[in-house]
Amino acid sequence: MKKGLGLLMPLFLMACSQQATISKDTLKDKIAGGWAGKMIGVSYGLPTEFKALGKMYEDSIHWAPVRVKDALWEDDLYVQLTLMDVMDKHGMQAEQKKYQEALATAGFRLWHANVQTRKNYFDSIFPPQSGQPEFNLHADDIDFQIEADYIGFMCPGMPQTANKMADYMGHIMNYGDGWYGGVYMGAMYALAYVNNDIYTIVTEALKTIPEQSKFHRCITDVIKYWKQYPDDWRKCWLEIENRHAFEIGCPEGVFNAFNIDATINAAYCVMGLLYGNGDFFKTMDIATRCGQDSDCNPATAAGILGVIQGYKAIPEYWKPALERCENIKFPYTDISLSSVYDINLKL
Repeated sequence: MKKGLGLLMPLFLMACSQQATISKDTLKDKIAGGWAGKMIGVSYGLPTEFKALGKMYEDSIHWAPVRVKDALWEDDLYVQLTLMDVMDKHGMQAEQKKYQEALATAGFRLWHANVQTRKNYFDSIFPPQSGQPEFNLHADDIDFQIEADYIGFMCPGMPQTANKMADYMGHIMNYGDGWYGGVYMGAMYALAYVNNDIYTIVTEALKTIPEQSKFHRCITDVIKYWKQYPDDWRKCWLEIENRHAFEIGCPEGVFNAFNIDATINAAYCVMGLLYGNGDFFKTMDIATRCGQDSDCNPATAAGILGVIQGYKAIPEYWKPALERCENIKFPYTDISLSSVYDINLKL
């Protein structure tokens, strides 16, 4: 082994016979790239969040790299870091109730499925019932989808392992399509460590989702219309909007244009990845301009791309802003961005 490469780590892929090898230094770089991409993506889309409902966001987006620090106060990050902290302190087999307790007693604000699981905790409704539709009207919402990144981060090249972890973690706050969103994103992150082809990652990860589900049908249509209109994401968006942009769960979204459903927002994330074609700015810009939860979607897309390409590939003019805030603790936690890298690598 050459000096500087670090340990070489075997990673088991979809089939047990497949195996890849990755150096520890490369693993570190991809972990940092993923978290940094998530920070950049959520801060880029933040000014547009829910300002384009049932339409594309066509206005100018006033953003500069210095705004990356705004991501410190976003639930896309501090919620899942709280969950990861439970795993770090109490072990990989920490009981589900321990995670729910951490969310319930934290000082930060929560919304939708997460705030309902907080209420359920104090009403003595514990996992997995806390995420079931009978006890959580937000079961199909985006919550677990934007919190499953850390699961994929911890399962390099192992989407089946990520799937098992998602089964355990995701039902704390979500079920059905809301749970599928987290499963799918976790699988894409896992595959991003060992595959540079976005189309392959998008399609292979979809094998973790039942074909008869609404979620699977929607993402399949995104891939279909991307192939049909490879140079025009707006035509793909219109096709998806006509077929899948309806809210079935969240009370706030019924009978109006507001849509926080995991399915449609996952579609926008995949559109950003496919049409972005490996370009960081284009990826998060398209995911943002698709509308609805338009800070969460570019955050996930840029996070996955960050794992594919690694921290070294992130455009240089974004890095100083990241470095200036990497030692600031996320609110109501003892975790900073720099410590996230180490905790993630350890787990």
